[in-house]
Amino acid sequence: MTSNGLLQAGRTKVEVTKALAALQPLYGKDNVEIVTETGARVRGTVRSLKQTQALTRPSVKIERPDGELVKIPFSAITEIIDHNPSGKGK
Repeated sequence: MTSNGLLQAGRTKVEVTKALAALQPLYGKDNVEIVTETGARVRGTVRSLKQTQALTRPSVKIERPDGELVKIPFSAITEIIDHNPSGKGK
């Protein structure tokens, strides 16, 4: 775990339950960054958490400042960073 990171697993995949636990308190907050296993970084507002719907993989949707929605499967997440001061959002 980094000083401002909520969840970090190096370059290994993060368990779905751990990703969900880290993302739930950030729902609707801006200035959240997710790093994927490919090294891609997405920063913005957490808009949607899909957990256990039939035939879908658990994922999070992040709305970037330009309005684009990016869907990231939990299985691809390696790090979740809350860039809000003192862990507080809007």
